[in-house]
Amino acid sequence: MKFLPLFDRVLVERFTAETVTKGGIMLPEKSQGKVLQATVVAVGPGTVTKKGDMQPVSVKVGEKVLLPEYGGTKIVLEDKDYFLFRDGDILGKYIE
Repeated sequence: MKFLPLFDRVLVERFTAETVTKGGIMLPEKSQGKVLQATVVAVGPGTVTKKGDMQPVSVKVGEKVLLPEYGGTKIVLEDKDYFLFRDGDILGKYIE
């Protein structure tokens, strides 16, 4: 199933939480921090400004981004969890 976000929405897949420390200690679920990093899966075309110009989305598919701690809409597609954020809600992107 394909999903294409509308307007300035961005569909992301969060990284999985670390369950083992570097020293090999297993972390219980309550001790695991919320994962704020994600990979962009799909982006919308952007929004139209008051002047009628198209304002494109600032991230591209495949980029790694930093998300806010709260927010986003959870979507389940083919038994995988994805999150939908507005382009303006994304805090930044990682450059390699």
